[in-house]
Amino acid sequence: MRAEQVRKLIVAIDGPAGAGKSTVAKRVAKEMGYTYMDTGAMYRAFAWRVMKEGLDLKNDGALRKALRDTRIELAERDGRAQVLLNGTDVSEWIRTPELSQMASRVSTSKIVRERMVELQREMGSKGGVVAEGRDIGTVVFPNAEVKIYLDASSPERARRRFEELRSRGDRVDMAGTRGEMEERDRRDRERDVAPLRPAEDALVIDSTVVDVDSVVERIMEEIKRKISLIH
Repeated sequence: MRAEQVRKLIVAIDGPAGAGKSTVAKRVAKEMGYTYMDTGAMYRAFAWRVMKEGLDLKNDGALRKALRDTRIELAERDGRAQVLLNGTDVSEWIRTPELSQMASRVSTSKIVRERMVELQREMGSKGGVVAEGRDIGTVVFPNAEVKIYLDASSPERARRRFEELRSRGDRVDMAGTRGEMEERDRRDRERDVAPLRPAEDALVIDSTVVDVDSVVERIMEEIKRKISLIH
């Protein structure tokens, strides 16, 4: 069944860092002919501005002012995902461990989350998106037709993150990487606003010992099942 012959859906993929969300979401989006929405990159982009300008996360007025004149775009160029902050490509600058921790802290702000959710809903208003993050199925798109919660064991997620950082030439160690990931997990799950958790109607997939192809295949089966119910 061709994607353009049916109503375009919203596919929500949530889960902790290192579970494989980005890789899987990109594959599913390509297979469906949908737009890939990396919501985590949006928080990272704003976190980069917070760090660059030394903004105080406890200063609500300063945050609101910064958010009002912050424009974030998710684009693709030459097959590469781009994150544009007020027209500047910040894609490479927002992938450091330091930025990951700052993005996690920024995401605990109710003011920031409300604005990001607005932007994300605008992007997905017409459907045809595969959105990945931590609160997509629970907060951003609670009515998404397909909800996936992708998880993996903490050691495996840390290993994946370590390999990713090392492949980019970052100087990291496994213990430090796992410690940072576990701290981020704790912050994401315990925050008051939109904590990380599976939506009640999400399909939970554990990717600890399952390869990417198998995960994508299982998600595509779920998408086709939902399409058959709708049509």
